[in-house]
Amino acid sequence: MATSRLAGFHAARGFGVVAALLLASLLAVPVPASSQAAVNLDAVTSRLEPEIRRAMVEGKIPSITIALVAGDEIVWSSGFGESNLQAGVPATPQTVYVIASTVKPMVAGALLQLQEEGHFELDDPVRGHLGGLRIQGENPENPVTFRHLLTHTSGLPSIFSPVPVWADTVPTPMGRYLEENLRVLGAPLTGIRYSNMGFTLLGRLVEEISGTEFREYMRARIFGPAGMTSTAFAPTPEMEERTAVPYAPSVDTGRPAPVSRIRFAEWPAGGVWGTVEDQARWLILNLNGGRIEGSQVLSERAVEASHTPQYDQFRSSMSGGWGDGTAVYGLSWWTMTHEGERYIAHSGSVRGYTAFVHANLDRRLGVALLSNGHRAHGHLVRLSFLATDLLGEHATVAGTR
Repeated sequence: MATSRLAGFHAARGFGVVAALLLASLLAVPVPASSQAAVNLDAVTSRLEPEIRRAMVEGKIPSITIALVAGDEIVWSSGFGESNLQAGVPATPQTVYVIASTVKPMVAGALLQLQEEGHFELDDPVRGHLGGLRIQGENPENPVTFRHLLTHTSGLPSIFSPVPVWADTVPTPMGRYLEENLRVLGAPLTGIRYSNMGFTLLGRLVEEISGTEFREYMRARIFGPAGMTSTAFAPTPEMEERTAVPYAPSVDTGRPAPVSRIRFAEWPAGGVWGTVEDQARWLILNLNGGRIEGSQVLSERAVEASHTPQYDQFRSSMSGGWGDGTAVYGLSWWTMTHEGERYIAHSGSVRGYTAFVHANLDRRLGVALLSNGHRAHGHLVRLSFLATDLLGEHATVAGTR
């Protein structure tokens, strides 16, 4: 268990004033929940909070927000550190961060809704749903399918084209970006090639098939029904007021320094903002057959399909060294069996932000983590396993397998 792997960890010291600020002044802002699950939160948080603080010091992470899920409820959420170091703004569960690629399983959910409505099957070629758009270099005898795109086995490249928000230029519009760049580098199923372009194409497919602009579809069919009121591809002014500053270690001092906010042409693959409690609501939906607070957002069959390994021959160590083994893609979710129990996870990062969501399917336990730290995957992965293991020790959830 992660608890034994983490035994003996000690609080670190370092990087001067920022470390002192984090260690002496970190603010934990708990949000009480009236959970029907029986959870000994004192036992969980007394072990978890020191490790969060330690991760922040070691990873030079200005703030982390966390939410724990048991069954169909958020049982605890909290903020640590500061979302704006200059202004001294404490992070809370309502702080907004870029959630980046953790949106990819949500995009998969949108496609699965349309598939269940009878518009296509997962092994259909996508070329028949692209209007006038063509995939350059595609072999008609071995075409790119929906399943290939959802599992990063399409052969499409891993392109990322960030542009600072205040630059003189702006990201290429999605339609023109795809017209200019949509080209396979190899045949489908020749390996895993993590592809933001592939998920940009999925955004276009949602538009073509549904007849609805992608952002509006996601708001109306995924975010809204799931109660994710602070998740958006274009943050509202009110969300902007709560948004954490992105930071990365300074080349000169090693201390966290603010970095430019960015936009990118591949925005359907991860250009989205949200809060940790919204991330936790997405986990609740996945742990409860697509249902949250009486709303059936996804069918139970679609959720189960998204959690099912698709191509077992393609195993790899996922971002941050997830767990102690290798993972296989479901339909966008990373899936893994760890110590006999099934897990799903996904990470996300752009410069100055790192996110991770993680759940134990068999025990119906999950954790969401957001941060304004740069390349903090390893720290968030370690915390996520510790959190689900502690919940496993100290929570009882009805209906677990």
